[in-house]
Amino acid sequence: MAGPRGRRLRDAEAEARLFRRRALLGFGVVLLALSGLMGWYFKLQVLDHDDYAKRSQANRIKPRPVVPGRGLILDREGRILADNVPAYRLDVTPEDAGDRDALVAALSEVVELAPEDIERFEAAWKTTRGFRAIPLKLRISDAEAARFAVERWRFPGVELVPYLNRRYPYGDLLAHVVGYVGRTDEDDIARYGEGHAVFTHTGRTGLERYYDESLRGVVGYEQVETNVEGRALGRLGLVPATAGADLRLSIDVELQQAMVAAFGEMQGSAVAVDPKTGQVLAMVSLPGYDPNLFVNGISTADYRALMDDPARPLFNRNVLGGGPPGSIIKPFVALAGLDSGLRTPESRVFSTGEFFIPGQSRGYRDAGRGAGWVDLRDSISRSINYYYYQLAYEMGIDRLEEYMRRYGFGEPSGIDLTGETAGIVPSREWKAGQSREPWYPGETVIAGIGQGYWVATALQMVRGTAAIANGGTLHPLRLVAERRTGYDAPWVPLPAAQARRITDNPGHLRAVQEGMENTIHGRGTATAMARGAPYRMAGKTG
Repeated sequence: MAGPRGRRLRDAEAEARLFRRRALLGFGVVLLALSGLMGWYFKLQVLDHDDYAKRSQANRIKPRPVVPGRGLILDREGRILADNVPAYRLDVTPEDAGDRDALVAALSEVVELAPEDIERFEAAWKTTRGFRAIPLKLRISDAEAARFAVERWRFPGVELVPYLNRRYPYGDLLAHVVGYVGRTDEDDIARYGEGHAVFTHTGRTGLERYYDESLRGVVGYEQVETNVEGRALGRLGLVPATAGADLRLSIDVELQQAMVAAFGEMQGSAVAVDPKTGQVLAMVSLPGYDPNLFVNGISTADYRALMDDPARPLFNRNVLGGGPPGSIIKPFVALAGLDSGLRTPESRVFSTGEFFIPGQSRGYRDAGRGAGWVDLRDSISRSINYYYYQLAYEMGIDRLEEYMRRYGFGEPSGIDLTGETAGIVPSREWKAGQSREPWYPGETVIAGIGQGYWVATALQMVRGTAAIANGGTLHPLRLVAERRTGYDAPWVPLPAAQARRITDNPGHLRAVQEGMENTIHGRGTATAMARGAPYRMAGKTG
């Protein structure tokens, strides 16, 4: 509509309608937005309340594993052979710690980090999940712990953690028996599972390895309240850890020390057992080494010195060694001759000094020019080879093998140490697996005096000899006699392992025993041992 002078007149009613439409639309948008916001608040506050409450609580309350103390190892008189001492270590959580190289450089200004520490830490950083703490340095000194406590604010993700560190008070005296623990690595975690990562140390050798699961105990957990900086404010809850079991050995430290002293500067191994039970009273392998070097990671220089030593101090001669038993096998061959019916204790053979297989010109020599008429007792005490050449030839290798296995050769002794070798009993089957050559009668002859393909360990020989001494019972050898599951708990004997008989004829066994007594107290090869001794002994030279 046009007004005076041609101007358009405003339509107030139309503008009012437009305004109302726009206001209504705006109100609807605002209402929709408020509805959405209220719905979102409802979801957060009501529907997802439990989830966010748990997350909030997790930010304030953190679970922390409680690592149990490792079980003690004691000798039969209660002397501590492996114990735990308080120590501190530095743990780093990669996802909270930032740049690795910058962190190591900064920490080196506060604590002393050896090249080996840094190398192990960097290797673990590359293979460990970011949320899992990695030990950077074990055995932090008190001065270093104090410096770090002052500077802690500079190092997020780094914690000073108290723990119990393994210690071996007797050093190298029992290194090959007790063994040692080493720092837990990825292989240990893969073997035992993710939960094993909380254990800083794992058994590596000796009893520490064999009884590792029992010694390390069961992990507990505590709920720790923290502030925004992650500093602990207090403990809200606790599931206590279960300490590892203590072990009491049959070993006697004083006897062990006497055995080592008897060797002087010589190398070798020795074992003493209780014939009635098979419990080991002393066991040495010389030279030894200090197991404390390995607990927190041995230095390169120390490890190289051990590896380059021609005497091989890390080699356990009793468990991993072995060789031809020589004449020590003769009492067992003699017993086999009796039990097989080929000989009686009074049967005599005439030793000419050289045995010949019928139809062959090659001779198998004895010491001297021949011993003349020899019975079983003489053959043992004077170590007459001829007697055993002929007996082994008559017995044949198959029957000889059968009896030697009955006496415990060719199998582990059962001792509670990992990796024991089974040795070798000469046999057709064994040779067929090694060679295409047939079995020759001459190989049977020399097997009768402990030579040829024989491999026997000191543990097998002492086990078999104990069976002769105790009346014919072959006991598995054991180092651990008792265990307890708490300091105030009673000691509980370990279940006895299954034993077996080596002969059912006491007369045959007594004849062999008399031959071994005559070795020392008669006209035998070890009479010098009996001079001045107020007691009777029995044995066999080899």
